[in-house]
Amino acid sequence: MYMASPLPYLFWDTEVNNLNSKKNFTEGPIFWRITLFALPIMLTGVLQICYGMADNIVVGKFSGDPLALAAVGCTSTFSNLVINLLLGLAAGTGIVVAQCYGAKEHKLVSRGVHTAIIVALVGGILFMTVGLIICRPVLVLLGTKPELIDKSTLYLSIIFMGIPGNAVYNFGAAILRSTGDSKTPLLILSTAGLINVGLNLVFVIGCKMTVEGVAIATISSQYISAAAVLTALSMKRGECYAFSFKKLCFDKRMFSRIMRYGVPSGLQSAMFSISNMLMTGAVNTFPTTTITANTIASNIDAITYTSMNSFTQASMTFVGQNYGARNHNRIKKSFIYCILQVFVIGVLVAGLELILSGPLISLFVDEADPNAAIITERTVEIITLLLSTYVICGVMDVTAGAIRGLGYALSPMFINVFCICVMRVIWIYVFFPMERLHTITGLYLAYPITWTASLIAMLTAFILVYRGISRRFGDEKGELSETENRFSKA
Repeated sequence: MYMASPLPYLFWDTEVNNLNSKKNFTEGPIFWRITLFALPIMLTGVLQICYGMADNIVVGKFSGDPLALAAVGCTSTFSNLVINLLLGLAAGTGIVVAQCYGAKEHKLVSRGVHTAIIVALVGGILFMTVGLIICRPVLVLLGTKPELIDKSTLYLSIIFMGIPGNAVYNFGAAILRSTGDSKTPLLILSTAGLINVGLNLVFVIGCKMTVEGVAIATISSQYISAAAVLTALSMKRGECYAFSFKKLCFDKRMFSRIMRYGVPSGLQSAMFSISNMLMTGAVNTFPTTTITANTIASNIDAITYTSMNSFTQASMTFVGQNYGARNHNRIKKSFIYCILQVFVIGVLVAGLELILSGPLISLFVDEADPNAAIITERTVEIITLLLSTYVICGVMDVTAGAIRGLGYALSPMFINVFCICVMRVIWIYVFFPMERLHTITGLYLAYPITWTASLIAMLTAFILVYRGISRRFGDEKGELSETENRFSKA
């Protein structure tokens, strides 16, 4: 269907001057509001990645321990498994709050906010406890090398102690973004991140710590972020999403809705993490230099993923609010504009990282390391494959975010579990052992192949869901018009 260019409307509409102050996305221009909403999220994510990179740079270049960086890298997939389960619940909170906010159900918004904070606290403590108990056995199952296991366990144990703070921050940030405020999480993370970097330098360089130093710095910044996001929500006086300790409650109805959207998202993220853990297990069969290269590549390509993921959150928020407002035309426009923008950002950021790959890799590698050349070569090999195809993942995630915003959380979960997780397992155990594919490039081919399969299925699902919702909204309007006609005749 032909759709007119948004530019004349955007630049001539007087509301454009107030884009930053607008939080209700059910009216007014869309294209640039998506951009202005996504940019702070993008900057937040990139800063978070940069602070994580700072951890690895400090421990890799200044700890004096040549195994420290590889030890930290071995833990990422397992810690992400636990954290992503909570992030899935946070995404459920964002969907519920966005839908209620778009429908102007202010009492339900308040109940959702306070229920979500309780879920974050209880869930964070629960996952912290489980993580501390099973961290070493899981690292052993992943095939972590004997010379890395003690350092990896120490680092991971400290990181798990910060999960409650991590959970509260991410739930609070999801609430703010779902109501249109993407700037406050950026300000909070910027401040906490600077503190994290400062503490890294103090603990590693000043106190001569290694992996434990960066881990303590990380969890310290996470608890600072948690306190800051609660303070920010409590200062939103007069807003339906303002937080107050006095209003803390557990609303079964809102909890059920959060679980309805959050559990599938969390399970999907968990399945992603499990498949990535299997990928890590496969990577651990290579020499330590390749493991180190994999850690460096993960830090670099994360910038591209995070940049694109900001439009996934924009898609979920814009679509969710307009679904709550029963505006199917704005749902379609929001989705299309998010696809266009994520494609452009994905190509630009990935291209820039490929051009600057040499200087970026040198940040992590000590020139005095005799293995520096081979580590660099393996890192280039990995990021060249990933970054040249990452835009497929971005479009896939935006489509999944739109489907969740429409209230269908199970469809993306089932699609990704089969097209991503199951297919990666098949690749690892069937194709990767083949002599021609038993290389780091052969292993990483699993990513673009599974992204493509998932994208095709996801686009099909969105079209079917959108058509069904359009018919439903049309039926609702038809019933309303018929009622109005009867009253006018009377």
